Amino acid sequence: MRVSDMACRILREVSGRAREFYEFVLPPVDVRVDGDTLVVTADMPGFAKDRIKLVLRGNVLSIRAERDPEGGGSDISSQRPRSVDKMVVLPAQIPKGKERVESARLEDGVLTVRIPVPSGKEIRID
Repeated sequence: MRVSDMACRILREVSGRAREFYEFVLPPVDVRVDGDTLVVTADMPGFAKDRIKLVLRGNVLSIRAERDPEGGGSDISSQRPRSVDKMVVLPAQIPKGKERVESARLEDGVLTVRIPVPSGKEIRID
């Protein structure tokens, strides 16, 4: 076996392990409060919007995505995640059945989801 063949095998193994790690921790997600709205942003470069599925259940936002396979040639190194399966626990109690998403946009590889949060009910003092 040639040294270059061995190096390619090692590089493939390392990049495969790195991709598995990145699929576990990615995408990076930020959650911030903007008035009565939670704004969730996730870096999703290379994912087509029709391949991203969002589900809001209670206070958990699920982000699932599959990357379209890239054609041509064989990979020597491939660390970019092929899929994403991320659960984001939101810092608000949203009653089941009352979940609502104001908007979800993918722009320049950044997914932005705006979720209105039910505000507390004002209590009148007699």
